[in-house]
Amino acid sequence: DSAELLTALLHGGADIQQVGYGALTALHIATIAGHHKAVDILLQHGAYVNVQDAVFFTPLHIAAYYGHEQVTHLLLKFGADVNASGEVGDRPLHLASAKGFLNITKLLMEEGSKADVNAQDNEDHVPLHFCCRFGHHEIVKFLLQSSFEVQPHVVNIYGDTPLHLACYNGKFEVVKEIIQLSGTESLTKENIFSETAFHSACTYGKNIELVKFLLDQNVVSINHQGRDGHTGLHCACYHGHIRLVQFLLDNGADMNLVACDPSRSSGEKDEQTCLMWAYEKGHDAIVTLLKHYKRPQDESPCNEYSQPGGDGSYVSVPSPLGKIKSMTKEKADVLLLRAGLPSHFHLQLSEIEFHEIIGSGSFGKVYKGRCRNKIVAIKRYRANTYCSKSDVDMFCREVSILCRLNHPCVIQFVGACLDDPSQFAIVTQYISGGSLFSLLHEQKRTLDLQSKLIIAVDVAKGMEYLHNLTQPIIHRDLNSHNILLYEDGHAVVADFGESRFLQSLDEDNMTKQPGNLRWMAPEVFTQCTRYTIKADVFSYALCLWELLTGEIPFAHLKP
Repeated sequence: DSAELLTALLHGGADIQQVGYGALTALHIATIAGHHKAVDILLQHGAYVNVQDAVFFTPLHIAAYYGHEQVTHLLLKFGADVNASGEVGDRPLHLASAKGFLNITKLLMEEGSKADVNAQDNEDHVPLHFCCRFGHHEIVKFLLQSSFEVQPHVVNIYGDTPLHLACYNGKFEVVKEIIQLSGTESLTKENIFSETAFHSACTYGKNIELVKFLLDQNVVSINHQGRDGHTGLHCACYHGHIRLVQFLLDNGADMNLVACDPSRSSGEKDEQTCLMWAYEKGHDAIVTLLKHYKRPQDESPCNEYSQPGGDGSYVSVPSPLGKIKSMTKEKADVLLLRAGLPSHFHLQLSEIEFHEIIGSGSFGKVYKGRCRNKIVAIKRYRANTYCSKSDVDMFCREVSILCRLNHPCVIQFVGACLDDPSQFAIVTQYISGGSLFSLLHEQKRTLDLQSKLIIAVDVAKGMEYLHNLTQPIIHRDLNSHNILLYEDGHAVVADFGESRFLQSLDEDNMTKQPGNLRWMAPEVFTQCTRYTIKADVFSYALCLWELLTGEIPFAHLKP
């Protein structure tokens, strides 16, 4: 085997210290492979245990990086220097902590080895910085609970404590471990960017529970301003975290606090609100939210903000960068849709015959017509579409969903015109019986129980199909307008303009208020949380109530 071959080579006079590419020796290579027998043979034949490669890594560095426990044990047994420094000052303990190898960390910290737990690399990171940054809370717990004299509040050259790095990377479990085991001292420390751990969590922005936890600590204030004046709300706005912005505003964050550019002299202060930070980064949805947000103590929403330079002019959207982002994204979305849509769904406008208008909306008009010898419904988008969040986005989403659907209780997709935004159209089967809303409230038809059951079961089957797809779909706008009826009384679920894939619940997807208020679930209406397919179940229940009573939900209220 390879061990015997290695032994034979060494007995034949092979140079055990031979250096290859990258200054790697045989011992380095055996360590990379995790071949503990080969490592043992090489060490017994006199291989230098602390030999360094081109980046000054010893075999122990490599064993710690790759997580080879047996090799680590052997190297330590043969006297490996546990505190050997790599090219950027990183020790084996830094690497084991960064990669999350608890057992190797313990081996390095054993009494006989005793790695320096507070050793700093060239940027002053200690091992605790690395395990906090990458979320290895078991190692954090081991280092902090043991009697290793770890300095939990130490800072790197950027002023970051281990807690800062945990917050910048959203490592909630690590944050809880640090505060529980070492107290709140790190919470009040600012780095060179004028940011506390709370600022860091708002910069990460994707874990509201982490932000809530930090706000529950007595030393943390939601409106704390760093040395340059910026708050957690500034961070959330700058990085485009709209759900966090909403949460902070709802919990007392002051949108009128200003940050100053410390590089300017006092005579030319550049004071900026969080709105301006969002505006300059092109986060137009956040700009709109801030412009129209009304705090309880205000008589009216704030509607004037100072642009850089303090001229007090009104900020309008789309912002320059927001407009570029929107246009670029729209073009990319259309190109991806064209590439991904099966060829038989691609339609030319010349293939479609338009007849009478049967509906309309903010997007444009719906026509009855003919396409490929079928009577169809055509959703034609406005030719002069222009807005900051245009109908292109809605069109692409709806087509990408419709083309995946195939169920007798869901509207059948015929195809789409994708050549140019001025020609965008979605073509589906035409359902001749009209909507359930029209039947109940315009035609005032009385249905027998059997007919009601057929409709209820068909809609339930359609929704069950949507919710149990490989990529589940939330309809988000299920109501009697969007339940269409065949002449024989059977029903299909239609209109996927507000629908979303459950797995792509980005912040914009699940914060914009979709659908018709009368049929809307409370968690969607209040926009207080991310929601699931249960929102559709609520809407379905109201459709059942409407079907059985013949009344419009909440008819006494004006939405």
